[in-house]
Amino acid sequence: MASDTTGRSDTFDIGGDLTVNRLGFGAMRVTGEDIIGRPADEEAAKRVIRRAVDLGVDFVDTADSYGPGVSERLIGEALGDPDEVVVASKAGLLRNREGDWLPHGDPDFLKNQVLCSLDRLDTDTIDLYQFHRPDPDTDFEASVHAFAEMRDAGQVAHVGLSNVTVEQLETAMEIVDVATVQNRYDVGNRDDEDVLRACERDDIGFIPWGPTYAVDDEGVAEVLDEVAERRGATPRQVALAWLLEHSDATLPIPGTSSVEHLETNVAAAELSLTGEDVRALDGIDPQA
Repeated sequence: MASDTTGRSDTFDIGGDLTVNRLGFGAMRVTGEDIIGRPADEEAAKRVIRRAVDLGVDFVDTADSYGPGVSERLIGEALGDPDEVVVASKAGLLRNREGDWLPHGDPDFLKNQVLCSLDRLDTDTIDLYQFHRPDPDTDFEASVHAFAEMRDAGQVAHVGLSNVTVEQLETAMEIVDVATVQNRYDVGNRDDEDVLRACERDDIGFIPWGPTYAVDDEGVAEVLDEVAERRGATPRQVALAWLLEHSDATLPIPGTSSVEHLETNVAAAELSLTGEDVRALDGIDPQA
């Protein structure tokens, strides 16, 4: 993935030692409908995962709750334990029969889940393991201590957080080295700008989930369309390119179950935005 004329960085060192290309792959949608159960064609799902790596993607993100367990298993079967790919997963959310996402940060549960994740991913050590969401019914520090113990035991190489505030990030940093934070963030939703800036300050990777969720929103779509037309790109590619331009700490992980869509997403890493483009996108008012 080559540099463009803006001088943005193409790579990021997760935890200071895992160098990855900054556009990754989110493996949430290789599961069944509504992120529950198996996909209709497991071999096709595995082809998407392998194709991402073939295209130069070396950062793959998943979670034990995707399926549940299905996404992790498919990644393990598709890739095994490759040295050239950083695989990240998460624990701390349960799924019920209605498909709800239920926070569950009990330390004993988390310690059991990492064993399941290790088995499904077919590895001895998970590169990056993230606390998926703080649990209002469990002491946050107790949950983070569980992840610190996983790292001390060699089950995970690095610890990440997801869906946290700056205060929670700072609390966690007193317990364990935090390599990444994964929060909702995109060109049309910048509620966690303060978290991004805290990550920049402390050299923590910021993984914006839902990086193209707002592309069709009123007040966002119009600007994306204008820039996309000038650059000969799609609005989604522009939204991803803006994230790469906005901060060298961002690690977007667009997800898909389609090889064609995957190839379009990955091509966004090569899209150069001009100063005029960036100013127009920066000027989008997410509160409008």
